[in-house]
Amino acid sequence: MSYDLDPELLPWLDMLPQVTMTDYEALVAARTQQSELANLIPVYEPAHPIDVRDETVPGPSGAPDVRVRVYGRAGRENPVPGLVYIHGGGFVLGSVEMFEAHVLKLVDQLNIVVVSIDYRLAPEHPFPAPVEDCYAALTWTAAKAGELGIDPARLGIAGESAGGGLTAGTVLLARDRGGPELAFQLLGIPELDDRLDTDSMRDYVDTPLWNRPNAIYSWTAYLGTEPGGDDVSPYAAPARATDLSGLPPAFVTTCQYDPLRDEGVEYARRLAHAGVPTELRLYPGTFHGSSLVESAEISRRMFADEVDALRRGLKVTDSR
Repeated sequence: MSYDLDPELLPWLDMLPQVTMTDYEALVAARTQQSELANLIPVYEPAHPIDVRDETVPGPSGAPDVRVRVYGRAGRENPVPGLVYIHGGGFVLGSVEMFEAHVLKLVDQLNIVVVSIDYRLAPEHPFPAPVEDCYAALTWTAAKAGELGIDPARLGIAGESAGGGLTAGTVLLARDRGGPELAFQLLGIPELDDRLDTDSMRDYVDTPLWNRPNAIYSWTAYLGTEPGGDDVSPYAAPARATDLSGLPPAFVTTCQYDPLRDEGVEYARRLAHAGVPTELRLYPGTFHGSSLVESAEISRRMFADEVDALRRGLKVTDSR
């Protein structure tokens, strides 16, 4: 297909790595390309001194501990909002380090504490390992809020792509297990539905960075079986959840030429219908991951909207 992409994004298409995942060998090759993606992201120099440290938190029962990276402005005296952050990568790629520049920007501009999770990746660790790691990190963050300098009444959770799907799954776990109260959830271009049957998922087979073939492998690796079966857990594929009531307010973003577009739009619609305060943004002329092109006006607007949503959702009162 041809796609009417934003003109500022077009010159970058040839510089983006061609991520194609059809089997494990292709995944290994894609993992070696992560550094290419990282090189596209300019180094961020915070305006404020920021403390960064790694912690090891207790993992799910019978599983290894989970590494998290904690970010916060240096010299804080009063509790500030907290955000648990879940990186993207199709459940099979990505790392805390790869998304560090983005997290540093959020901490620098908002004066919040971020706990970024280095969850286990599929297919070596299929569902439920990744989402259980995220839930374990969330419960640790809530329990340690005082030590971390977090106001527990202003604790949120956010993620992008597969991280958006893991965010939605973690939020469902927190509700259903009586876990930590969350003030806000941000689902950035989320991967939510293993059934692969929306218009955007069926049609976008050759879009940049992410497309239907990659999505098929991603879900197969995460579920450990063919996607679309009858017994897939809603904690793996949150679009499968039949009840979305009682969840925290949500901000959902989608890109026009992204196979994940329609499942994000539909999840936002269902959240709103379930009585959850929900805001949805659909960005024209964009593709999955196009925000890597930080110089484009549409990318700057996407980030500004994310910052504004977190400011409101976490009730940030002093970001100076």
